[in-house]
Amino acid sequence: MHKMNIVIGGCGRVGRYLAHTLESSGHNISIIDKDPANFDELWAGYKGKKVIGIVFDRDVLENAGIKEADVYVAVTSGDNSNIVSARIAKEYFKVPIVFARIYDPRRAEIYKKFGVSTIATVTWASSRLVSLILNPELHSEYVFGSGEVEMVEVTLPLRLENKLVKDLEISGEIKVSAIFRENNVFIPNPGTIFSKDDVLYITVSHDSISKLRNMLGAF
Repeated sequence: MHKMNIVIGGCGRVGRYLAHTLESSGHNISIIDKDPANFDELWAGYKGKKVIGIVFDRDVLENAGIKEADVYVAVTSGDNSNIVSARIAKEYFKVPIVFARIYDPRRAEIYKKFGVSTIATVTWASSRLVSLILNPELHSEYVFGSGEVEMVEVTLPLRLENKLVKDLEISGEIKVSAIFRENNVFIPNPGTIFSKDDVLYITVSHDSISKLRNMLGAF
């Protein structure tokens, strides 16, 4: 695993979660926040750097190690702070991977033009909740974009045993991305035959989830 240098702008709940998860995965973390009291909420074993300051201040970013960063993530509570700091990281410091959380999804397309990937909190959360409510049998593993595409985990229904992967796919809408079978994960081809107890990881567009649900029960 490549150990990355990751700078996180914002030590709120999301920032702390990212710091904990990424540091536990072996990466080097530096976290910025204007309120030093927020650092008290970090777990006792946190080994990364804590920098007090405004996330869009260049000196603060440099102190946090932005020049050596592989990733910068802006997750403060303010859209403007997030996008300004993300643009500085991307355009001035040339950080390869930059993300910014935003609360107003209408701004997402604008920020994409600057080369900054955005996560629209309200849109993402709403799509996630709708999916969980309407499709409880489909366990959502990942949500891409603002909820336009999901990867779901499904235990193979009995009626699908000995059917082909292609029987459960629709070009551009539904794709069986991986199968977990007998403690191994592999990428299937259209002619792969489903076996009892397979766990399927299916990539599906949001608008096609109902089709997938129907297909799972159609055989």
